[in-house]
Amino acid sequence: MSPHDSLLDFLGQTLGDNGVLTANSDVERYLNDWAGARGGQPLAVARPATPEQVAEVLGYCHRHDIPVVPQGGGSGLVEGALPDSQTPELVISLERLNRVRSIDPINFSMSVDAGCVLQSVKEAAEVEDLSFPLSLGAQGSCQIGGNIATNAGGLNVLRYGMMRQLVLGIEVALPDGRLLSDMKSLHKNNAGYDLKQLFIGAEGTLGIVTGAVLKLSPRPQVTRTALIGCPDVDSVLDLYAQARRSCCDLLTAFELIPRACLELAFEADPSLPDPLDEPHPVYLLMEVAASGPADLDSMIEALFERGLEDGLLQNGVLASSDIQARQLWQVREAMLEGQQRRGEHLRTDISLPISRLPAFYEQAEAAITEASPESQVIAYGHVGDGNLHFNVLPPEHLDDESKRSLLHDLEERLFTIVAAFDGSISAEHGIGRVKQPPFLERLSAPEHDIMRGLKRLLDPRGLMSPGRILPRPQR
Repeated sequence: MSPHDSLLDFLGQTLGDNGVLTANSDVERYLNDWAGARGGQPLAVARPATPEQVAEVLGYCHRHDIPVVPQGGGSGLVEGALPDSQTPELVISLERLNRVRSIDPINFSMSVDAGCVLQSVKEAAEVEDLSFPLSLGAQGSCQIGGNIATNAGGLNVLRYGMMRQLVLGIEVALPDGRLLSDMKSLHKNNAGYDLKQLFIGAEGTLGIVTGAVLKLSPRPQVTRTALIGCPDVDSVLDLYAQARRSCCDLLTAFELIPRACLELAFEADPSLPDPLDEPHPVYLLMEVAASGPADLDSMIEALFERGLEDGLLQNGVLASSDIQARQLWQVREAMLEGQQRRGEHLRTDISLPISRLPAFYEQAEAAITEASPESQVIAYGHVGDGNLHFNVLPPEHLDDESKRSLLHDLEERLFTIVAAFDGSISAEHGIGRVKQPPFLERLSAPEHDIMRGLKRLLDPRGLMSPGRILPRPQR
């Protein structure tokens, strides 16, 4: 029996008929991600239904030198979960690990399988009048395991933190087949190394997350959403500083959206109304929420009044209903679809000190315009946490090869400016394959040594998501 047949025989016996897929028609949906990237043909797709089965599969692969790549909801943007096109890998899908194990409303925590879809987790928390605050555009498809593996951020980081701050306990199938269970629901635990942090943001390179204990918050009873038109990016940042003070700790989202982004949204969804009477150079979309009695309208109105007096804003609208609030957020979502429709473009996910965002924005936009006057800069993001999606749409008349060459050059220019501002080339999407070269170029020697040391300790054979974050080991 060939090694491949032996693998399929093992998977069939261990996972059952529904636990392994090999037919091209069945495997097809595991080969693509949301951004349109495509992976190679895998050895098979394993679909374990329990944490123990995940560990068993990893143990077998460890003994037989079989590379694996875990896969969640397919919403990644750095090709980290797609099977390799050169060396066949076993895809391990977590989609059958989808139980909400328990909810503790007094401890403000819940225990879930890693394959739970984020939207399902949020809805389960709401049944108990609680909230799991992670908010992503892909929350209807992304899975908790993927959120943990990429240290997802999203819209509410400025109030609740990233995924790293929302995980109390974790369960991980290790590369050698052991199951590490640290599913404690403790809000304070200072006993030795915090091992769960090794796997949060590791993108499946050190093990496969199979379960987690999540930190919950009181469910907001009142939410207010406002869209404000501003003259420039500096004004948006000045308003942010005021909002952090005047809205106390109730500010949950603060988004920078230039006018060009709104035009893309209208292009993708012509039914969307222009939210203000006249266009403005930049907009900010903000949300304030409270779980108890608080006069949110007065807070936002006071911000409006002071912003008008100081010349920081030109116009604004405070949503008067949940429907109107959803319409304002639909603009934010539709502009992503508008970019996608334009075809291949530069997509970045950078992080900067908040106070330096305006200077970076001005310098980066000038550098891109100088290098490629016909390209269009689409820069927006979560101002409250310093995360900027500085994207570039290339000229439509270029052929594919010329586009790729131009976008690579523009990315290099942009990342050089990011480094000069002490920023990061990845705020929340991760490294995967796409960002590996610039990531490695910017690693210090101590950082590189520690990362390689952790990889050798936990995955000495280099079988876990090989070639993601760190280079594929020489075999």
